Amino acid sequence: MSFSNNGDYEALIEQITDAIVARLNGDSADQAAMCGCTSECFHRCPERMHRIVDAGAARIGLVLGQTGSAREWASLIDHTLLKPEATDDDIKKLCQEAASYRFASVCVNPTWVRVAACNLIGSGIPVCTVIGFPLGATLPDVKAYEARRAIFDGAREVDMVINVGALKSGDDCLVEHDIRSVAQVAHEYDAICKVIIETALLTDDEKVRACQAAKKAGADFVKTSTGFSKGGATVADVALMRRTVGSELGVKASGGVKGLEDARKMVEAGATRIGASVGVKIAQEAAGKTPTTARASAY
Repeated sequence: MSFSNNGDYEALIEQITDAIVARLNGDSADQAAMCGCTSECFHRCPERMHRIVDAGAARIGLVLGQTGSAREWASLIDHTLLKPEATDDDIKKLCQEAASYRFASVCVNPTWVRVAACNLIGSGIPVCTVIGFPLGATLPDVKAYEARRAIFDGAREVDMVINVGALKSGDDCLVEHDIRSVAQVAHEYDAICKVIIETALLTDDEKVRACQAAKKAGADFVKTSTGFSKGGATVADVALMRRTVGSELGVKASGGVKGLEDARKMVEAGATRIGASVGVKIAQEAAGKTPTTARASAY
């Protein structure tokens, strides 16, 4: 199919959009056929659907096979630098790499959000930051303020750490309130909220409860790890999280992803986003190139 002008592209996009909306608004039989989940789903929460699709879930099919391009893989990666000793020059280099490779976002500590946002003006690459990081032991109202301030400084995605101690104490109501405090602020400004459950510290039952709390609280993603605890993402944890949240939330695998093969395993297990400090290496491997010297692991 060839297109003579931008009008042809716009017409095609409009046709595709109309078809998707019609499918989402179809009768219950059509909805049941297209979706196997048993709880609230995309057609009942269009705002969540659009956030997840915009965040990259629709691109997963492009990279599951062996033919995924470097650009397609890059579009799933939060290019991350959370080391406490990171400098202004380090953040600027991170942003340059993100703009060059077209990563899903750059993920930096809150103190660097404004610097990153300024360096990414015009690139279309959003800034992601972390809230209550890395322990999650901050009070809910403090996390909410931190998220609001980060968004004011230019963040479009916030990755908040749950109150791990509350979860392990059985206080799921506090965990849910903690998450909702940040999710509501994020959505007030049309930002994405990801919830770090720190899988290395949890039993499988606790991982499920954490994911359920995130889902009830209106989060957009659940995320495995801070990268600053005893361990990072595992294929088993990503698969468990995907089974728990179904298709309604994104799943971000972070911590311990060292290259393309690790990233591929995470995506095959159900991850829709990868958090890594080795994004350049992954993109280079996907392009069939020998990776240049990678930045020391920061995630």
